[in-house]
Amino acid sequence: KVEAFADQRVVAVLAGYQHGLALTADGAVWSWGGGVFGMLGHGDAQNQLLPKKVEALAGQRVVAVSAGAFHSIAITADGSVWSWGYGYACQLGHGDQHNQLLPKKVEALAGQRVVAVSAGVDHSVAITANGAVFTWGKGEHGCLGHGNDQSNQLLPKKIEALAGQRVVAVSAGVGHSLALTADGAVWSWGF
Repeated sequence: KVEAFADQRVVAVLAGYQHGLALTADGAVWSWGGGVFGMLGHGDAQNQLLPKKVEALAGQRVVAVSAGAFHSIAITADGSVWSWGYGYACQLGHGDQHNQLLPKKVEALAGQRVVAVSAGVDHSVAITANGAVFTWGKGEHGCLGHGNDQSNQLLPKKIEALAGQRVVAVSAGVGHSLALTADGAVWSWGF
């Protein structure tokens, strides 16, 4: 039993390559493990032996989190997306390749109500309330789902091949992704 959560009701846990995330019922995010690249969201690259609340998200009610290999993503109750950690492969969606030591809002998704996210190794995937899918990050081998355009995406870009499909769940892997539609079909792309 993780004693740090003795007074907390944990509603979700995620495991990245070297770090863990937990979401508590009050909408707080906790992180622990390897802190390299700032993937814990505490403003530094220090390791954390015990779960520590991500104070930079205080005042935000987080409803979902995802742990990638070296980055993390959260959705707040208003449908905003926040990301932090390793940014070299463009997987944070902030328009650059900088690491983020603290959670930063993905401004390119402003106006979209995001309901689900998945952080892979070098890319990220999000679903909006209307079932559209956006991807960003490293594009080689088609892992972003944009057909012949296999370039890196610094900002979230809608997957046009899924237009007309109502996607309800996504999962980002190492170099591929999966999507589940409301009619029970599974779509895949990448390698």
